[in-house]
Amino acid sequence: MCLKNVTLENNETVKTINYDVILAIYIITFLIGLPANLLSLYTFLRKVCKKPAPIDILLLNLTLSDIMLLIFLPLKMSEAAEKNEWHFYKVLCGITSCTFHSSIYISTLFLTSISVDRYLGVAFPIKYKLKRKLAYAVMASVFIWLLVGSHCSMVFYVRSMDDKMPETSQHVSDHVVCYKEFNERQRKIIYPFRLELCLVLFCIPFVITCFCYIKVIRILASLPNVQPRKKQRSMGLAVVTLLNFAICFCPFNISHIFGFLSCKDPEWRDYTFALSSFNTCLDPFIFFFSSNAMRRNVTVCWAGLYRRVRLILPQCSLPCCKRLRDTDEGAGAVGLSSSSGLGGPSVGTESSSFGHAAKSCEVRALNPEQAAVYSSMI
Repeated sequence: MCLKNVTLENNETVKTINYDVILAIYIITFLIGLPANLLSLYTFLRKVCKKPAPIDILLLNLTLSDIMLLIFLPLKMSEAAEKNEWHFYKVLCGITSCTFHSSIYISTLFLTSISVDRYLGVAFPIKYKLKRKLAYAVMASVFIWLLVGSHCSMVFYVRSMDDKMPETSQHVSDHVVCYKEFNERQRKIIYPFRLELCLVLFCIPFVITCFCYIKVIRILASLPNVQPRKKQRSMGLAVVTLLNFAICFCPFNISHIFGFLSCKDPEWRDYTFALSSFNTCLDPFIFFFSSNAMRRNVTVCWAGLYRRVRLILPQCSLPCCKRLRDTDEGAGAVGLSSSSGLGGPSVGTESSSFGHAAKSCEVRALNPEQAAVYSSMI
């Protein structure tokens, strides 16, 4: 049974929400997520243009989903800074809401697709090697975008039922909000629809993801000839993915259930909505564990940053810089020097040779069936 006077309750709830915390989450997400995902986009675009694998298509789409959210994140930052007041056009409210919801569930489905790809490659290496085609990954990506886009476009239909929100907010006293206060007609649609999103686009993918990574870890643990580094990367991928579901997506979808039961948004929903955007900071770790090209580019970028810091240190007279120089000089060639392949012009060749050598060692350590698919996946 929906409660009346929801607008009054929502206005009182606004006063109890600490929007400084929400703004801080958005700022941290933007500062960390944007450069990390731009590096990921550069990496996967180069990989796709050269010789793409199905996993590269999935990772590229996951990156595009994150960047789509980060593009509209400044609007949510402005909304939080203005204490929940929307000062932009009404159409931007619908586009921003649709983008955020779409990015959340697109990320959920692509994370599930990656887990399925890993499970099939480990559990059925020969069969999956023969049937693993790039076209299947492309079709799955198109299906995911269409499925989530068609669901989240419901935002525009729900907003069309609101005759109280003007085209722009000209008066602060009006306290115009974006997609948070609903009339009776809207509540009859939005809360059952959110519950359907929770069950179909979150719960089912979450169960599938847990099953796939648990099976992958058990299979790899039972194979003594798999190198520890390979097991560690698989463990890291599973842990980061499940943390992404648990920290970013789970609280937000739980708020859907509470909203359906009480026909109003819980007071803590705004916090979970902000926290859901933090998945753009966790996804690059998934890229790192999933892609050898991503690991190689991160190493090169880190080496370039280290060289720049080394150039700045001689010109810095602060005590902290002096201590760092002394420590670096005492360390000698133990750190990242030019002889290690990370400090000189030969960084690309030597790091690439090291990656190929490590990969060859791992492939030789696997049994023939595992080696057949491993060389094409990692």
